[in-house]
Amino acid sequence: MNDARPRIPPPAPPPVVFGAAAALPGTAAPARLLWLITGFWMLQPLSTDLYLASLPTLAASFRVAPAAVQQTLSMFALGVAVSQLVSGPLADRFGRRPMLLAGLLVYVAASLACALATHIDALITARFAQAAGSCTVAVIARAVVRDAWPASEGAQVIARSTSMLAVALLLAPIVGAQLQASFGWRANFTLLTLAGAALALISAVRFAETMTQRPPAAIRPAALLHNYGALLRSRAFWAYALPGALSFGMVFVYISGASFALIDVLDVPTRHFGYLFALGVLGYLVGTQLCRRMLPHYGLARTLRVGSTLGLAAGTTFAIGLALGLQHWATVVLAHFLVTLAHGINSPCAQSGAIAPFPEKAGAAAALLGSLTMLSAFLVTTLVGASYDGTLRPLATVSALLALALFVAERALAAYRPAEEAQA
Repeated sequence: MNDARPRIPPPAPPPVVFGAAAALPGTAAPARLLWLITGFWMLQPLSTDLYLASLPTLAASFRVAPAAVQQTLSMFALGVAVSQLVSGPLADRFGRRPMLLAGLLVYVAASLACALATHIDALITARFAQAAGSCTVAVIARAVVRDAWPASEGAQVIARSTSMLAVALLLAPIVGAQLQASFGWRANFTLLTLAGAALALISAVRFAETMTQRPPAAIRPAALLHNYGALLRSRAFWAYALPGALSFGMVFVYISGASFALIDVLDVPTRHFGYLFALGVLGYLVGTQLCRRMLPHYGLARTLRVGSTLGLAAGTTFAIGLALGLQHWATVVLAHFLVTLAHGINSPCAQSGAIAPFPEKAGAAAALLGSLTMLSAFLVTTLVGASYDGTLRPLATVSALLALALFVAERALAAYRPAEEAQA
């Protein structure tokens, strides 16, 4: 049995109790660290899910087409994709704590700018900056897991964290829809500003540094190109990163298109949208619970095989339903539920499997993984926005194509996964 004790000494002075080097996982301090890591991961999905019910209203408020409003999602995804390539190496060079606090400050300022925006271009720009802050925090979360727990336990830790995260994400669309109906779209960004400020305060007081070595070469252009080049050439990295990115892209089909599909096409009231979207997100909670139970028995590779198979079934459900004439909100919700369920299995496997083989450049690996994942989201959101024609057909088509790509990619790259992971 692997020793779960973190492999780093506690920082000095020691009053910070959220540091990863306090005790064995399962005791009080690592349990608190797990909650804090969950908070780090929470900012990015909350920044998308909380205001989804506002998308149709934003189009009317700024007098722009739905495709222009969806740029607030696609540019957020692109901002995350680009920023992580910088924030990961910076976290390796200067440490997790300084970059975490910097990312949180950027996030708070950008969220406030979103709440005060008076033009769609200003909102899109602020969303890009908001993405830069949230992605830095997410990179730190992934790197801290690699710092604090053995690789064999990384997927379990991520699965536990994302299970807790899923509970909050169930509430986000509901709260966002109610805020939209009662106070308008600016209230959602105000809430994100307050949430970011609270997390920044807690982190400043309670988060300890989790790394001791800070290689100066981590941010040198030549070193960056070498690290990213080595990762991009590694088939072991792609064996987990590509299925993870495609799985996340399937989720973004519904993040970018569900509000228009349910509110505009199917005439679901705005107040009810949040409940229906939350039902879809519930699949993610179920998926992460299944992942936690499968990992000890099947290992990363076989668990990912199950998730990709479920993804194929989930991604084609929407298209099959439409072909049968089932144009109803229940069809959208069921397809969304199945897609997030599959992603709840795929995501912990992809995040742990893609980073674990590279302990010496965990920050860079986490950044590249996140960048590829959000680049997938950017492309999907752009495609959904460009193809939206006031019907459900574009969403169903994109979902089915991504499901097929996920299924094929997982099997094509299976041979390149480390043998010890495949047999775990």
